[in-house]
Amino acid sequence: MQPSAVPDLADLAHTHARPAHWLATATATAAVVALAGLIQPGPAGAGPAPAAPLPAPAPEAAGVDYPLDCGGVARKVAKRASGDLDGDGNPETVAVVHCEAGSGTPPHAVYVLTRAREKGAPARVVATLVEPGLHQNVAELSVRDGAVHATLLGYSNPDVPLCCPDEKEQVSWRWQGGAFVRAGQADAYGA
Repeated sequence: MQPSAVPDLADLAHTHARPAHWLATATATAAVVALAGLIQPGPAGAGPAPAAPLPAPAPEAAGVDYPLDCGGVARKVAKRASGDLDGDGNPETVAVVHCEAGSGTPPHAVYVLTRAREKGAPARVVATLVEPGLHQNVAELSVRDGAVHATLLGYSNPDVPLCCPDEKEQVSWRWQGGAFVRAGQADAYGA
């Protein structure tokens, strides 16, 4: 019988497992796993969506050039409400404005404001919802669900004293087809 060209496995030093061998193997395996974790590609679309840009703040009602002739008397912003009326993601401001009267009940005008085109410039009027010539007053104003809601007080005829409006109307305006469309219901009340 001829001797084998392959040495006996029992004679090889590396075939005897020693604790240092197992420790070195475990350390090398851990290093490979850690390295693989560091160089993995990112998730394919599974992460959070990028943050949407924040909307601009609502326009300020003060300092606006309102189309209200007060004959040299100051204009006063009596009420304001803000919200996105045209669906562009940025809020508009609705302002109730009247002439500053020493006494009596001056009629109100209702304007929609948007941000100025130039940075730092005052807001600009883009729509008039209630003309001052209608001799109405706004008792309540809000912006909800993309619409302007208001309670208007008015007069059935010129003989009704300005202190005591005898008509009340719940109205709303919604942006449709490039304009504000009004809807409402009038109620007579009083004496």
